[in-house]
Amino acid sequence: MEQSKKLGIEGEIAACEFLISKGYTVRETNWRLGHLEIDIVAQEPGANCLHIVEVKTRTDPGPFDPMHAINAKKIRNLVNAANGYISQYQLPMSVQFDVMILEGIAPNLNIQFIPDAFQPPLRSIR
Repeated sequence: MEQSKKLGIEGEIAACEFLISKGYTVRETNWRLGHLEIDIVAQEPGANCLHIVEVKTRTDPGPFDPMHAINAKKIRNLVNAANGYISQYQLPMSVQFDVMILEGIAPNLNIQFIPDAFQPPLRSIR
């Protein structure tokens, strides 16, 4: 398996474990709608809010900020995927977009959870 793919999978597993430890229910991982993908779909207990979680994993906290990888196109894709998820399952819920940045090598990962990391644009253009 390609090293970056393995790192991504390890990061997503660690991200799920982190969310579960905080009381979230992980509804889906790597949910796909065509070419669109949501890394993690989660929900807090008792909340009527769906959390769409984008996971960024890297081994070295170099000068590149992983938040720069979440650009306008990525945001559009996440919003469109979230709309598809809500439509497919007919969920009357609000949506929050979170980001998790994981740095290091499993099991020694530094996890930064950024809830409500960005707001969707007023209009999504495909």
